[in-house]
Amino acid sequence: MKLVIAEKPSVAQSIAAVLGAKQRGGGYLEGSGWLVSWCFGHLAELASAESYNPEYAKWKYDDLPIVPETWRFKVSRDKWQQFDILKKLMHSEDVSEVVNACDAGREGELIFRTAYCLAGCSKPMKRLWISSMEDSAIRDGFAHLRPGSDYDGLHQSALCRSKADWLVGINATRLFSVLYHRTLNVGRVMSPTLALIVQREAEIDAFRAEPFYTVELDVGFPAVSEKFREESQAKAVAAACQGQPAAVKSVERKEKSEKAPALYDLTTLQRNANRLLGYTAQQTLDYLQSLYEKKLCTYPRTDARFLTDDMEGSVPALVSVAATLYEAAAPGKIGAAQICDSKNVSDHHALVPTVSAGKAALSALPAGERKILRLVSRQLLCAVSEACRYAETVAAVECGGSVFTAKGRTVLAPGWKNYIQQEQPEKPLPDLTDGQALTVSGISTKEGKMTPPKHYTEDTLLSAMEVAGAKETPDDAERKGLGTPATRAAILEKLVSTGFVERKKAKKTVSLMPSHTGVSLITVLPEQLQSPLLTAEWEQKLKQVERGELTADAFLDGITAMLRELVKTYKAIKGAEVLFPSGREVVGKCPRCGGDVTESKKGFFCESADCRFGLWRDNKFLTAKRAVLDKKAVTALLKTGRVAMTGLYSEKTGKTYDATLVLEDDGQRANFKLEFNHG
Repeated sequence: MKLVIAEKPSVAQSIAAVLGAKQRGGGYLEGSGWLVSWCFGHLAELASAESYNPEYAKWKYDDLPIVPETWRFKVSRDKWQQFDILKKLMHSEDVSEVVNACDAGREGELIFRTAYCLAGCSKPMKRLWISSMEDSAIRDGFAHLRPGSDYDGLHQSALCRSKADWLVGINATRLFSVLYHRTLNVGRVMSPTLALIVQREAEIDAFRAEPFYTVELDVGFPAVSEKFREESQAKAVAAACQGQPAAVKSVERKEKSEKAPALYDLTTLQRNANRLLGYTAQQTLDYLQSLYEKKLCTYPRTDARFLTDDMEGSVPALVSVAATLYEAAAPGKIGAAQICDSKNVSDHHALVPTVSAGKAALSALPAGERKILRLVSRQLLCAVSEACRYAETVAAVECGGSVFTAKGRTVLAPGWKNYIQQEQPEKPLPDLTDGQALTVSGISTKEGKMTPPKHYTEDTLLSAMEVAGAKETPDDAERKGLGTPATRAAILEKLVSTGFVERKKAKKTVSLMPSHTGVSLITVLPEQLQSPLLTAEWEQKLKQVERGELTADAFLDGITAMLRELVKTYKAIKGAEVLFPSGREVVGKCPRCGGDVTESKKGFFCESADCRFGLWRDNKFLTAKRAVLDKKAVTALLKTGRVAMTGLYSEKTGKTYDATLVLEDDGQRANFKLEFNHG
């Protein structure tokens, strides 16, 4: 028997149907010499910090950086049963080979390998690598299974990415949270993305709109002057034109063409779906993933905008499907060659509808999936169409000693723009000749204002993430910008869920705006953690790990060294309590710095960023005596350094007693001792 492990039950069912594994077992399907089971996504993930040392449950500066010597994984409680099933199947004497049928990408590789390694499996491993869930693609994939070892580099790269995110997330988050006394999530990609949003808001705030003035002549078509800083200049030009003749000084006509766009990769589709349909990046990815699993669309997490050369022959059939889905005629001439280029395809080709989609009952699909499938179809129709050709005319008109400009455009052949709803095009100019006299039927002075930069939307932020730091990134870097097509949606959602970014709707546009805390975090974060360069450099190194040009240890050593240096050298910014007001009730003054001490879930802490004074609720000294450190007791301790305690428990005798609790603070550590009234 051969065991196939997919990423999700729905994918496993599709594969099992093709392989003839129709008999249901507990957590797997069986038949025709195959066993087919699944993972439920990440069955096991890197264990939490406290699993290495229970002391790490408390966030303390002195524990940083936390760097595991040997890494541990943990199976989440709700997935133990399925992991157990997989483990038994892998160790079954009937199973001779295991096939990794998880999603064909970095994360899919990590999901399978983690389960395989945790189960202690050493059986031969094969890899199914497909870009479509259609029956024909699955059959072809199983006919060309590759050795699992071909993807060892991809697994190492995925594991390094996971560990790097853990190291940065755990250590940087704890460092800044402890120093600034509130939870401040810091992430390898999340923080530079937040920095982009904060920087854009700073540019908007700093923008000062200066007015400008133009003069417009109506000579049968509008002709506009240059921009003037002063209104008086524009009025003087308008006055000079009163009652004066106008003449054509020059006419220039150029024929231009705009070539068809490339096919969609995930990010370009997410951008268009946000702009045209208002979908978030995550919604688009979710709809697309569902379409993929329903065999209606190809693999979603792609960064390619072309098909491979060997697919050229199948393009006409795909175009026919797209025309059906988009309810439009296919282009008369299909440019299949212009969308096929293997050199621009790495793991997966561009997004296109599948042949199966042509036979699907679209009315049964949820509205979101239907609209995304139509967008993907429209892009294919555009991409194989001819260029849009147009003539652009620029005329210079002279009147009253000043020159005015008029522009017009005539579409000669719409080409791919047949499928795009056109914005109001420039009207064509009438036929004009040099020196031609024109009648001035109106003169007006108009005021305009320079527009500030716009708030980021998901469309424009995804675009900014793609090119962030590109100027400083080496030309041969394979991955530029922030994150990957597969991770960008999750990054945006995390920024919103952690409260650093808010979605704000104005008219039809939803903007991404930084919260007060988001701006404050970027204010205190060192440059290296908010620069896209570091992330781009890591992505480049992950590619080197994948190709075997860099060892995993060397990659992780670099990150560990950076974190050690950060913990050693970073000092909290003085006065930062203004940036991070807690809004909590003040219970007393800090014995070290005189700052406000406030109550939080885990204890009582000084609000000053550069002070580490704190009294923990679950202090060992007190919990052993079954004493509770409440607000009243802490208020007294901070005021007089002592408080009377009753009903303290004695571990020796099992009895209770009364005593005075005394606070002793040496500037580094807060300790308690007991004084007894022997009178």
